Amino acid sequence: MNATLTSNRPTTLLLACACLMVTALAGCNDSKTAGKTPAEMKPVVKRTPTPATPTVATTKATNPMDAERAMSYLTQMCAFGPRYSGSAGMLRQRAMIAKLFESLGATVREQEFKMPHPITRQQIDCVNLIVEWQPEAKERVLLCAHYDTRPLPDRDPNPRRRREGVFVGANDGASGVAVLMELGNHLADTKLEVGVDMVMFDAEEMLFEDDYGRRRGEYFWGSSYFANQYKQKPPAYKYRWGVLLDMVGDAELELLQEKYSLQYCRPLVMEIWQTAARLGVDEFVPRTKRRRTDGFIRDDHIPLNQIAKIPSCDIIDADYPDVPFGAPGAYWHTEQDIPQNCSGESLAKVSWVLLEWLKSQPAESK
Repeated sequence: MNATLTSNRPTTLLLACACLMVTALAGCNDSKTAGKTPAEMKPVVKRTPTPATPTVATTKATNPMDAERAMSYLTQMCAFGPRYSGSAGMLRQRAMIAKLFESLGATVREQEFKMPHPITRQQIDCVNLIVEWQPEAKERVLLCAHYDTRPLPDRDPNPRRRREGVFVGANDGASGVAVLMELGNHLADTKLEVGVDMVMFDAEEMLFEDDYGRRRGEYFWGSSYFANQYKQKPPAYKYRWGVLLDMVGDAELELLQEKYSLQYCRPLVMEIWQTAARLGVDEFVPRTKRRRTDGFIRDDHIPLNQIAKIPSCDIIDADYPDVPFGAPGAYWHTEQDIPQNCSGESLAKVSWVLLEWLKSQPAESK
């Protein structure tokens, strides 16, 4: 018996030590949880690491427009020389534009009108060129640009050029038309829910200004005539929206939101600039000019809104290159408004935004 007790003594001591350790550990845990409610005494849960989210490859949309082809349209028009209303250059240009759109399957018609020459007062034969896509559609969108040029570069810094120079109007005259021509190459194969009319306005700026700012003639003859005809002889269809393109070929393109456009048709402006944002075309800047008095541009969209009641916006880069109208260094109405100061990439980007916006138009007005 004594032998048995002696042989189990080490085991008894080990058990006693183990009990003391357990008691000590329990005391430590009690000190950390003292005063806590059962809800706060949350058990430690071993979590399985969350697998990393797989990276999704995003591909930036590719512009399907042909910048080189768009630029070639602009340079061809400028090669005709000055294209003011009634000039030989205007006649050659009109034939070229009509031939292209007819070859693409569009319906082309002429809307003739007359205006008095600002100086001689003799009547000038003018033509708005109208290009129709899906002419059977009753819901339509109007895309437009003026295709005449100023008779003279009357804002050129050289006084002699202001009186005798040559103005070919690469940006102010040809750029908007070049965008419509490039767009036509894609409309021929694109099924839209709405019909599209393109109108090239004549006599937008058949006027003269002298060195003292005195002006002979008026703006917007072509668009005013078109708007009055739409009002006085309403067609069987209606125009849901109108979009004017003017000076959209600048190599340093920056398209701010024009302020009259926001007054007349803010939803349209928002739609187009949001389309540009979706495509990543950063040249469409979603703001207006900073100063309250800047950024109001009188253009062909004014008669469309005021006379025809067609809600229309103006897409225009008024600072050409990055200089306001009439400021030193501006190309506007000078001999520097030439193809070399324009960009096919700018034309292609504007064409792309318009095409994608047209695709988003529903069959019925909202």
